[in-house]
Formats: sequence, C-alpha cells, structure tokens
Amino acid sequence: MDRPRLLTRRHALGLGAAAAGSLFLPGCSRGRSDEAAPDGPAKIATGNAGGVYDIYGSGLAKLASEQTGVSMTPIRTEGSVQNLKMLAAGKADIAFSLSDSALDAWEGAPGTAFASGALRFSALARTYDNYVHVVVPTSSNIFELKHLQDRIVNIGPMNSGTRVVANRILQTAGIKVVPKSLGLEAAVKALADGVDKPREGIAALIWSGGLPTEPILELQATVGFRLVDIGAAAQQLANRRFGGYVLSSIPPSVYKLANAVPTLAVPNYLLARRDLSAPWAWWTVNTMFRRQAELREIHPEAGSLDARSAIATMPIPLHEAAKRWYQENHV
Repeated sequence: MDRPRLLTRRHALGLGAAAAGSLFLPGCSRGRSDEAAPDGPAKIATGNAGGVYDIYGSGLAKLASEQTGVSMTPIRTEGSVQNLKMLAAGKADIAFSLSDSALDAWEGAPGTAFASGALRFSALARTYDNYVHVVVPTSSNIFELKHLQDRIVNIGPMNSGTRVVANRILQTAGIKVVPKSLGLEAAVKALADGVDKPREGIAALIWSGGLPTEPILELQATVGFRLVDIGAAAQQLANRRFGGYVLSSIPPSVYKLANAVPTLAVPNYLLARRDLSAPWAWWTVNTMFRRQAELREIHPEAGSLDARSAIATMPIPLHEAAKRWYQENHV
C-alpha cells in the first residue's frame, strides 16, 4: 500500500491551523497492515468502576484483542498513581494517567507519591481531558469552595490522580476538610446518603473525570446535584504549575445544569511500560484511531482523540512504535 510522507513529532506540533487541517485521520476503518501480531497477552490498567478510564479502557481492550487476535485484559485500579506504579513494576503493560501525575512520576517530584525516585515509561497518546468536579447535592448550603471548610469531603482513593489534584486545589484555596478516600461509585452513594443522614454520608465529592462521568450524571435523576465553581483556585494552579493544567469549564448540557461551571482541566495520557513490545504499542494506537467510531459509542470521550494533539505528551517520550504509527499515518 502507498505510504504518506513522514511527519516528525516536532513538525506536527509546529503545524499551523491550515496545515493541521490536512492531517489524515484514520476514522473508523479497521485498516490492514503488515505489522506483526503481539507474541503474548497484555494488561491495561484503567481506573475506578464506572469512571471513564474503566469504560474507555475496557472497550479499548476488547477491540485491541479483536484487532490482534491476542488478549488484552483490563484491570480496574484506584487511578493514575497506582497505574504509574504498576507500569514501573511490570504489573501492567499499558495504563491511563493524568498528565500531572505522570509528570510527578517522571521527575520523582518531592512531596508526591514518587518522591523516592523517578519512574520511566513511554507514551502512546494524549487521549482526552479530565475536568475537576466538585459535586454537592442540590439542597446543599455549599455554594463556594470556602464552604467546604471542615466538612466531610471525598477527595478520591489513596492512589488516584483525583486525590493529587484535589489536594492541590484545597491547598491553593487554603481549605482544610475532613477527607474521605472512597472510589467513585461509593462516593456517589455516600453523597446521596448524606442528604438525609449527614453523619453517615459526605457533604461533597471531588472527582477528576471525563465528560460525562456516568455515576455522577445518574445523581441528577435521584437527589440532584450542583457543581461548585472553583475557577479562582484553578486559575492560580494553571498560572504557577506545569503539568497541563488549564482553566476551563463544564458545559451545562453535560449534566443538565443551569450554567457552565469554571473548573480545572487536566490532559490524560495513555502510557506504556518502557519495554512494551513494538507490536502492542503499534496495534493499540492503531485500534484507538481505526476503530474510534466504535470506541466513541462505548464512551463519548473516545471521540476527543485527535491526531493533531495525540503526540503532545512532552516530556514523556513517545514509544518508538507509536511514533512510527503517527509517521506512517499522517500527511
């Protein structure tokens, strides 16, 4: 088959809007290739039950297994921090991570879960952005971030990227809470329970997730919920810290809200252990793009994958086979 001219990573990142629009996007075609099949099974570390990592990752594993004829198995985890440690320990071959947690691990950043030493891994793609949700019941008297002071708040599991960014937001705002470390589905239940039994539930939950995060969306049909504006703290973090932080907002249509809510957006990366085989790296990227339409039906965030930004994972280097896929498939 004819191959398009090669595109370097630096060239792709330097493209203007007009040139970027000419990139070839593989779309939903399954495609054929002379690329070798993987010589053994793989494991992909996803995230909390019901979260986007879990749904997207499970769908990707299923389709990658179909594409290659070799099994890729999804593993539910607490999230980014656990996933990065699993990659380093060889307990996972591929994993999702928030960009800020990945940077902490790459640098061995002091004061983080990776302070004991930097980890090494590679990147397959920048996938979609997470949005920080500060969720309270509709009936709550919490309207601003400062109202969380001394309240019982779920800040995410111990080894989650949610916990990392939740703590940074609270520290930036100078707020102390009574922290809980529940997973997503348990936190949503605790928030609903807290409406009638405050001592048994939680006052708010903080979650970093794609749009929509289904267990949170489902709350709107039961107790109802609002999202707290964290724009001021988000802007401070975005201004002072590298890691992909961007001031953004959650559109009202996503959760049937009255208004858009300012928040912090954080990119997600799909990462690989350093010695992941070239076939698995190549076929994973190929599946994400060639079967994107099917993945989008599994979760809408799969539609956010874009060839123009997928290679923007610096300082995490692209896996050589992933880099080759981008070179082979972009004009």
